[in-house]
Amino acid sequence: MCIWFVVSIMGMCLMVILHFLSVEHLKLQKKYGKERGTKIGDIFGLISGWGFFMFWFGVWLSPQPIFAIPLLENVVLTIPIINLSIPVIHLIISVPLIMIGAWLGIASVKETTLKVAETHRTETIVSSGLYLVIRHPQYLGGMIAHIGISFLLSSFFSLIATPIVIILNFLISWKEEKELIKEFGKEYEDYKKNVPMFIPKLRKREE
Repeated sequence: MCIWFVVSIMGMCLMVILHFLSVEHLKLQKKYGKERGTKIGDIFGLISGWGFFMFWFGVWLSPQPIFAIPLLENVVLTIPIINLSIPVIHLIISVPLIMIGAWLGIASVKETTLKVAETHRTETIVSSGLYLVIRHPQYLGGMIAHIGISFLLSSFFSLIATPIVIILNFLISWKEEKELIKEFGKEYEDYKKNVPMFIPKLRKREE
C-alpha cells in the first residue's frame, strides 16, 4: 500500500484528535481563562479543520491502484494537460455526487458563516436552512463528495477507505454534539431530538 496514502489516513485521524480538543470550549476557558482559552480553541480548530482537509486531499491524490467499472470500459475522456483519463461511466457517477457534496458544504457554511466552520465555535444554535433537515450537512457533503472524487480519479484505496472517512466524520460530529450539549443544554438536546444527524427524515404526507 502506498506510504503517502497511509500517511494521509493517519493524518486525518490525528486531526480528529486535535479537533476533539478544539471543541472543548468550556474546558479550555476554565483552564486558560475565557479570552485565552477561546483563542487556543480557535487555533486548534483552524489547524484541525484545514489539516483534515489537506490530508483528505492526500487520500484522493496519493499514488494508488486505479479501478474501473466493467461498463463502457473503452469510452474514456482524456485530459491531456494533466494526463488524466476518466472512464465516462465514472464521470457520470462522480459529477452529480461532487456537485451535491459541494452544494451541501457551501450552503451549510453560508448558514453558519466561514468563521464558525473554521473554528468550530458558535454563539447560537443554527436551525435554519439545511440545519432544519440534518444536523451536519457540511460533513455529509464531504462524505458524498469523497465517493464522487474517488470515482472521478478511479482511486481504489480512496474508495475502499470510505468506511474510515464515514467513521471519522461521525466521531467529529459526535464530539461536537457532546460539547454543544454542555454549552447549550436542553436547547440543543431538543434540536438533536427533532433533527437527524446525517439522513433526513421522510415526511409523512398530510391528508
